[in-house]
Amino acid sequence: MTGKRSAVIIGAGIGGIATSIYLAKNGYNVSVFEKNQTAGGRCGQLIRDGHRFDLGATMLIMPGIYREIFESLGIPLFEDANIKPLKNLYKIYFDNNDVLTFSTDKNLMKSEHEMLEPGSYAKAEKYITDGYEIFQVGMNKLIDRNFDNLFQFTNFRNLGMLVKLKTYISNFNYARKFFRNQHLRMAYTFQNIYVGQSPFDSPALFSMVPAAELTEGSFFPVGGMYTIVEKLLACAHSCGVQFHYNKPVKRIRLTGSKAESIILEDGSEIRADIIVANADLPYVYRELLPDAGKSRKLDRLKYSCSAICFHWGLDKVYPQLGHHSVFLSDGFREGLDSIFKDKSISDTPSFYVHAPVRTDPAAAPENHDTLSFIVGAGHVDKKKRQDWEVLKKKTRLAVIRRLKQLGMEDIEEHIKFEICYTPENWESACNISRGSVFGSLAHNLLQMGYFRPHNQHSRYKNVYFVGGSTHPGNGIPNILLSAKLTSERILNN
Repeated sequence: MTGKRSAVIIGAGIGGIATSIYLAKNGYNVSVFEKNQTAGGRCGQLIRDGHRFDLGATMLIMPGIYREIFESLGIPLFEDANIKPLKNLYKIYFDNNDVLTFSTDKNLMKSEHEMLEPGSYAKAEKYITDGYEIFQVGMNKLIDRNFDNLFQFTNFRNLGMLVKLKTYISNFNYARKFFRNQHLRMAYTFQNIYVGQSPFDSPALFSMVPAAELTEGSFFPVGGMYTIVEKLLACAHSCGVQFHYNKPVKRIRLTGSKAESIILEDGSEIRADIIVANADLPYVYRELLPDAGKSRKLDRLKYSCSAICFHWGLDKVYPQLGHHSVFLSDGFREGLDSIFKDKSISDTPSFYVHAPVRTDPAAAPENHDTLSFIVGAGHVDKKKRQDWEVLKKKTRLAVIRRLKQLGMEDIEEHIKFEICYTPENWESACNISRGSVFGSLAHNLLQMGYFRPHNQHSRYKNVYFVGGSTHPGNGIPNILLSAKLTSERILNN
């Protein structure tokens, strides 16, 4: 260790890897301990019989954040020609066979908007312009900064900011101000599911998501989103970070007002000056830190939803599907209520399909297809006694029924294999509380900014947190910012 300060990071997700690089570049000896056999956490990858699946994020959005973080880490990213901008971000299918394409082709966007609602394209442009301004204000004032005290968040100046960020109105009601057509309202608000929320309950702040997509574009790395993990890992290794896989942590050992070490499940003890937990924060307080009071407090917070995910290897290509497709049910609100109120899934769910072969032919054998389906579902609720096997079968039937309506009548005959992840699978695989795969803790106003769990322990000052369940929140762009903000706090102490 030769006089250098030491840091131990629990978890090799994107937040943990990026933090390890920041610390290593600033003179720390860094060791990362991961419970699974590979890095990446929820941004993992699965390869089977020549079919490659992204297990988590499937698109690179908000590229400005990626540029900021990767440049600060000294990693070339967009200089790599293998990160491809998508002309059509995704195609949205409605129950009556109406279609809306979110595209960089403005003529296509205009013609499809006008078919749904005459005069709506100009309103959509206004929605996007205003939403992108919300995104820029939110980044500068709320997201990309550390809060040290309550006054920084709740001062008089910030009251105006919260109004500007449209925190006083739900996202869906805000969309009503722009669009009369129900399908357009759905198309511009379903993105709330990216952060595990319902547009009927979350603030119009999140209108920034489609606005950022349509303003900055959407990208796909050849090789899948796991290549982002691989780039981070390569940099971390070159900086001397040591990774230890299949090494689950049992607890953090504390003495007085500081953490001394971590204890692995095999009994080994690893001492360090700094301990950073990249594991799900409620899990950390529940299992790794002796803080029953804080754990109970976190338990009472609002949690994001989960998802049932199907990954299919097929021996046939279905050209009806673009790279990204979204199927929105006319039972939009009822479906969201099933997820967020009943902790279940509706009979006619909305869902998303990823077909990477459209951009990256190597994602499947020649003339075969690789398809992933993400269907929003309630998170694990022990009081509800959910039967995930029954819900999985119900969801699969609903997905196939909807695909057949699109002309894919023979799809069941061409599925070579199927892999499915339910909320229970996410809970066990990544220690995600309640299987809330979008980042456990939700993003309502009282769980954002200063009110979101902080990235430094209030008592044990050498214990820090990084990832989706601490500030600023979930989703890869926010997790990259979390790594930057947590590292800044460590290096400034």
